[in-house]
Formats: sequence, C-alpha cells, structure tokens
Amino acid sequence: MAMDSKWRVLVVDDEPMNLEIISEVLDDPAYVVSSATNGEIAWRELVAATLPPHLVILDRMMPVLDGIELLKRIKSDSRFSGIPVIMQSAASSSRQIAEGVAAGAWYYLPKPYAPGDLLAIVRAALDEVEEREAAQHAVRNRLAVLELLDVAEFEFHTLQQAADLALSLASLCPDPTCAAMGLSELLVNAVEHGNLGISYDEKKDLRRSGTWEKEVARRAQDAVLGARLARVVFRRMADRLTFTISDQGAGFEWQRYIDIDPERAFDPNGRGIALARQASFSTVEYLASGNIVLATIPCARPGCHE
Repeated sequence: MAMDSKWRVLVVDDEPMNLEIISEVLDDPAYVVSSATNGEIAWRELVAATLPPHLVILDRMMPVLDGIELLKRIKSDSRFSGIPVIMQSAASSSRQIAEGVAAGAWYYLPKPYAPGDLLAIVRAALDEVEEREAAQHAVRNRLAVLELLDVAEFEFHTLQQAADLALSLASLCPDPTCAAMGLSELLVNAVEHGNLGISYDEKKDLRRSGTWEKEVARRAQDAVLGARLARVVFRRMADRLTFTISDQGAGFEWQRYIDIDPERAFDPNGRGIALARQASFSTVEYLASGNIVLATIPCARPGCHE
C-alpha cells in the first residue's frame, strides 16, 4: 500500500463514458481517482499537484494534446518520470504499440478490454511502485545509520564495488554530486591502476583500441591480481570528513597527475586525479609510494548536509 494508504490514480481520456467505466473499475477505498479530458489539462494538473499521482491511465487519441505527447512530457520531466503510465487505445497495431512503449508506457492496453484486465494491470503497476518506495525507504534508513558513524572501514576489489561505494560515501558529504565524482576517481584508481596494475600508458592504448574493459576483466580473473583488496577508511571529525584509500599495488608517480598537464590534453585518460583535487576535495595527499591517498572535505557536524 502507498505510504499514505491511498493510491492516487490520474485517468486521462476525452470520452466521458470511458472515464466512468474506469472509475467504476477502480471504485475501491484504496484508490483516489482524478480525471482529465485531454493531455493539456492533465499536464496542468500534474504540475499543480501537491502530491503527484502514483499511476496514470492514459488514452492515446485525444484533442489538444494527445496521449503520446503527454507521455513524452511525463517521461522527460524528473518530477514525474518515475510514474508508471498505462496507455489504453483502439490504435493497437504492432507499430502503434511499439511507439507507445518506446515513449515510456509501462503497459499498452488495446481497446476494447475486459475490466478485470485493466484492474490486474493497475495492481501490477502499483505493486512495482510499492516495491520501489520500500527500496528507497530502506536506502534512507541505511544512510541514516551511516550518518551516525564516526569511523568506518570498507574493503572492495571490483570496479563495480568501487563505484557503488563511492556513491554511498558521497551521500554523507555536503555536496554528494561533487563528492561522488572525486571518490569514484580515487576508488576506481585503487582497483584499476593499483591492484590490477594497469599503467597510464597501457590504459591510454586500451582506451584507444576499445579493449580496456576486456583487459580489466582479464586481469580481474588473474589468481594474484584479482585477489587483491583495496580499502577505504572514512572518518568524521568536528570540521571535516576524511577518506583514506589504499591498495595493494606498487604505487605510481603521483606527482605527474596532481595537476592537469597540457601535454596529455588529447589523451583519453589522466585527468581524474587533478579534477578530483580541484572540484571534490580541499586536499588530496598521496602517501608512501602512491598506493595510499588521503582526501579531505570540510564539513561541520552534525550529518554534514548543508
């Protein structure tokens, strides 16, 4: 069930009889049904709504603004793009159905249809909405727990784990989007250049030949390289967050990459560390041979979200 115990459904159809039929099918305390007689009216209702609908049931052929155009608007707007849309229409050729699905319809229901078919599809669509809301709630709970941490250590060894971990840690920072870029660069480097031993020149050639992903996968399967672990230690202090990232590689000449070198401007790689240092962190300090890096973000307690 929706978080407020009522499913909000917007029905858009220019035929009063169709609106009445759908309202009867959804005549249940679980649903709050609103209606619009063309796409333009529906769009204005969406924009003005304090709470957007959980589901849209949309006729394809309507005056003023037809269903396909309204569907494209919905799916191109981040406020509404996650709303499932059931398109119902007598225009049910293979091409027309493909067009509706391509525009973003969750389901294309050809007319005429049995009321039970519509109800089953509505329930299935709302089940997905409920699952998504539950997943988002779980993520928020996990982040709330992370925000209580002062010190945490994580191990990772794949590029996917590095990318996922970067996003999770970035969510604790004042500017998550900015932090995610820098953290991703440093964590990915620990796997790619550190543990898997791919040098700058090797990556440049692999990128240019289109074989970089294949080589990463090959080295990840190596009994020695693929078993190496990288670590990140997160610390929350009174005025800053620190991230200490280490790998089991031999290190590298990090001094060459702290700043953007114009001589490498046309290479397909080699800017990440410099960009991370400039845009994501207040300091980036390499230790030992370069296989340990300490990155800092200014942040005031509590929670560090500004």
